[in-house]
Amino acid sequence: MLVVLTFITALFIIFFIVFQKRKNKLILDKIKQQQAFEEEISNTQIEIQEQTLKNIGQELHDNIGQLLSVANMQLSIMATSVDEAIKEQFTETKDVVKDSLREVRALSKSLNTDVIANKGFQESVQNEIDRLNRLQILNATLTVEGNSELFQNQKDSIILFRIFQEFLSNTIKYASAENFLVSIQYLEDRLILDARDDGKGFNSKTVENGAGLLNMKNRADLINAQFKLDSREGKGTSLKIDYPYRKAQQINL
Repeated sequence: MLVVLTFITALFIIFFIVFQKRKNKLILDKIKQQQAFEEEISNTQIEIQEQTLKNIGQELHDNIGQLLSVANMQLSIMATSVDEAIKEQFTETKDVVKDSLREVRALSKSLNTDVIANKGFQESVQNEIDRLNRLQILNATLTVEGNSELFQNQKDSIILFRIFQEFLSNTIKYASAENFLVSIQYLEDRLILDARDDGKGFNSKTVENGAGLLNMKNRADLINAQFKLDSREGKGTSLKIDYPYRKAQQINL
């Protein structure tokens, strides 16, 4: 009788262990499926956003840029026959058109995914820094340490750049800052991006669920990067991204 009871108990324990393992496996599979679904949704949203930005960039370059280019050329031709009395004002107008053409082209590059992929992350960031200084929006600086060739994933470089752009856009809109400092560190196994402004800052609790912040977080999650945004009222805002290098993947954006 004892042997039978022991045997039944053992069978029950084995059945319970097998059942629990299968239950745990089903739960893990469900979690993985949910994560894969959410990642696919995020990827799709980013692809749509990137295609929209690409289209805007092309429109700026091909249409508005072309119109400004023609206007600049016509003004150059007219400059030879302008009366001396208005020559100075005419030259100033021509320079404004020329500067506008340059800024439109620079902006189109920062929106076009293909250009960002070809230029690379660091040069794309430098383009934004140069544009800030040229327009005297902020006093911006970029410092770089390490070997940029360690970062080869084009898809991730675009996502990382968009996080940086989102932070920069918020700085311009809301921070009332004078200085904007960016540093890029290429380590052996990871990239560290640090960006900060000396603006008025904000209470992080009041904007915890803001669209811009969520966009940055979601993009960071997609590339397995650690995301940290820190701000205090009157103390400015800082962004730190710790991105582990990943093998490049052929994904179209």
